Amino acid sequence: MCGRFSLGAGADELSRVYRALADDIDGWQPRYSIAPSTMIPVLRMRPGSPEDGGEAPHPAGRSFEPARWGFQPSWARADGPRPINARLETVATNGMFRSAFAAHRAVVPMSGYFEWTSQGGRKVPHFIHGDGLLSAASLVAPRQLPDGSWQVSAAIITTRSVDAAGQVHDRMPVFLADADLDEWLDPGKLDRTGAAGLVTHVAEASAAIAATLRTHVVDRRVNTVRGLDPTDPSLIAPVTPEPTGTA
Repeated sequence: MCGRFSLGAGADELSRVYRALADDIDGWQPRYSIAPSTMIPVLRMRPGSPEDGGEAPHPAGRSFEPARWGFQPSWARADGPRPINARLETVATNGMFRSAFAAHRAVVPMSGYFEWTSQGGRKVPHFIHGDGLLSAASLVAPRQLPDGSWQVSAAIITTRSVDAAGQVHDRMPVFLADADLDEWLDPGKLDRTGAAGLVTHVAEASAAIAATLRTHVVDRRVNTVRGLDPTDPSLIAPVTPEPTGTA
């Protein structure tokens, strides 16, 4: 699964790296520990093309918008579950996610994500990352709130962990290559065949990216979000693992 992640980039950097409008996340600053239920930036593709025909800097309406991490489609009960992850193996057929996968795909940028192992009864946090920003395949859903306003929610798609990520946890986010972003973000609705083909394609792309990931142990401060300063970059700094049996 992916239950916590880091994004060490502000709105300006996200706009530059993804060549996307970021007006709606103008106040976003780097966060090194991002937990479920918080607002996160998600990248989407808007229908239509800019006057420049889709060339730089903002091809085919790429834009960032804020979304709450915890998927809640419009038809779901207000007090119902809000899953933070969706499994790639069933995302195209699962009733909770099927419609969003067909037409409301997004990307959650991250610098890396956290997973935990157990050592001597203690939780040991690991930070799994690459050399730059990672593009996690995601789903979004709009929902009208009681006050009449609208809120977007999101879930990060996961798959079986391999390589370094698999040494820490059995699930990991599905990561997309830059060359796959436009196809993934295409707002055109997929039919059943197209959905199945996209699942196969991104599974292969994610496996290639997984081979480039690395992991290191971080400070046990990240074991809880209470009292944690999410803007502290030392949260993702490597630390020397405690010897087995250390009290």
